[in-house]
Amino acid sequence: MKLREYLHFLSYTKTLEELWDAHCRQMAEYGFNRLLYGFTRYRTETSLGDPEDFVILTNHGRDYLDGFLRDGLYFNAPMLKWALQNEGAGSWKITQDMMEDGTLTELERKVIEFNRSKGVAAGYTVSFNSVSMRSKGAISLSGCGSRTQEEVDEVWAEHGEDILLMNNVAHLKILTLPYNAPNRALTKRQREALEWVGDGKTTQDIALLMGLTAATVEKHLRLARESLAVETTAQAVLKASLQNQMFIM
Repeated sequence: MKLREYLHFLSYTKTLEELWDAHCRQMAEYGFNRLLYGFTRYRTETSLGDPEDFVILTNHGRDYLDGFLRDGLYFNAPMLKWALQNEGAGSWKITQDMMEDGTLTELERKVIEFNRSKGVAAGYTVSFNSVSMRSKGAISLSGCGSRTQEEVDEVWAEHGEDILLMNNVAHLKILTLPYNAPNRALTKRQREALEWVGDGKTTQDIALLMGLTAATVEKHLRLARESLAVETTAQAVLKASLQNQMFIM
């Protein structure tokens, strides 16, 4: 799709699945065939938060994800560290220069070697503007096959502004869409109970509105807290709201 056509599509898409499928195909038109998007709202000075709470979208293969994400290599990825300290687009030439200068740590070199073994050697990372000190989002765009970083940089020199705009708008759209982390999804009843709490209703009010006993309402709220890995119902309302799990059309 052309830029205007694609931005129009992003404006009206209603599901993450639909958006991500189209975005992968759109980036592939520029030679970026492997994408990894990540977003957290729970960043601290020493952590990116519980990985279970990350928004992760990718079309990488399972073997790559097992090593990079599940084995924790991402935490020492040089371009992730770059993304945490910068905003905008960064060429992976940054890591090549660090490799040549000998400034990479042993753990960072391990990440680079793993990426290269999986064909993830040339590309760009886009670090999105943060809306708070605790949130951060970024996407890695990996070049096709044996394409060199120099070839990828040439593509970016010609189309980089359009690619950056598409990714920025896609990111902003993702933040508005419901995302159910694998172990964080709420049932319909749990979500409904939290919605009534968010509206300021008491347990007795909610029991009457939902046609349940107060004990059953408390059970739904307890299970919602457990699903969202929080201690209080107020925290559950906040997290479910941040994940766009409440008041879903």
